[in-house]
Amino acid sequence: MKLPGQDAIARQADEHLVTRRVRLPRRVVERPVRQVGKRLALALLVLVATVLIVYADREGYRDSSDGSVDFLDAAYYATVTLSTTGYGDITPVSDAARLTNILIITPLRVLFLIILVGTTLEVLTERTREEWRLNRWRSTLRDHTVVVGFGTKGRSALQTVCATGLKKQQVVVVDPSAKVVDAATADGYAGVIGDATRSEVLKRAEVERARQIIVATQRDDTAVLVTLTARQLNRGAKIVAAVREEENAPLLRQSGADAVITSASAAGRLLGLSVLSPAAGMVLEDLIQQGSGLDIVERPVTKAEVGRGPRETDDLVVSVVRGHRVLGYDDPSVDALQLTDRLITIVRATPVTQVTPHARPLPTD
Repeated sequence: MKLPGQDAIARQADEHLVTRRVRLPRRVVERPVRQVGKRLALALLVLVATVLIVYADREGYRDSSDGSVDFLDAAYYATVTLSTTGYGDITPVSDAARLTNILIITPLRVLFLIILVGTTLEVLTERTREEWRLNRWRSTLRDHTVVVGFGTKGRSALQTVCATGLKKQQVVVVDPSAKVVDAATADGYAGVIGDATRSEVLKRAEVERARQIIVATQRDDTAVLVTLTARQLNRGAKIVAAVREEENAPLLRQSGADAVITSASAAGRLLGLSVLSPAAGMVLEDLIQQGSGLDIVERPVTKAEVGRGPRETDDLVVSVVRGHRVLGYDDPSVDALQLTDRLITIVRATPVTQVTPHARPLPTD
């Protein structure tokens, strides 16, 4: 039984969840409180300097109340002068005092106003600048990579694809935790706070225009819902998802995932292989760690390789992709390579393997 007003509270919570702002990476700057503190300190320094200047030349000023100017009168005159109030009860009467007002106090007044007005304008224009950056980011974002979940799996996946040349500006991280998104933006990625099972949140990540989507959530049921939502919004994107339990992999494929990585089973198989052969485990670990030792990449067949066998190429070919089939290098049907084939090869890693239309790394987890 629902309590009165419970639906309204739930709707407000949902709206708050999906309307949180997109966070873009920015250069490291001072904290706002520290910036304001510095400006206030500078304004106070200007005020103190003006008080001392007036007090040093107090004989050149006249107070309409008693005729003389003491330190309190100097502080009062400096305050009303810098704030452009100017009551006129204390006035410079000597030529030296008037010249000091023209050459020193007036520039100090301008500096004082610039400090105060500049601080106010910066606060007022901060939101406008953020909106401008966000609109510019949305208008230029195309064929990017969306990563749902910035845990261990999500970070490792991003490290792998970025090691092959993917720019951080082409990555958007989606996570329900504000702290996690802050960590992502600190690393140079754009971030969206929210539940990725909601289409509104994925739309904020511009998932409709994404080229590939990596689903690395903590729960398998969440991964299924995210994959379903992402596939509805983008029919052509490549979706790679991770699940903990192998029995949930078929459900993810039915939801629209192009590739499913079973993290628990994959880790278990690597552990077993390392027990049987530590060297083989080290080689496999090296292969899935992009950018060091050996890399496994996918590339097209060159014209010079057409008609040859997989073993006759310069690279170490382990599989041939023909259409939607992945064939072994020793499969009888791939005696002669075709121009439309793609080769899965093992190559020596370079410092940065650039991602081009002709060669791309295989998705690993």
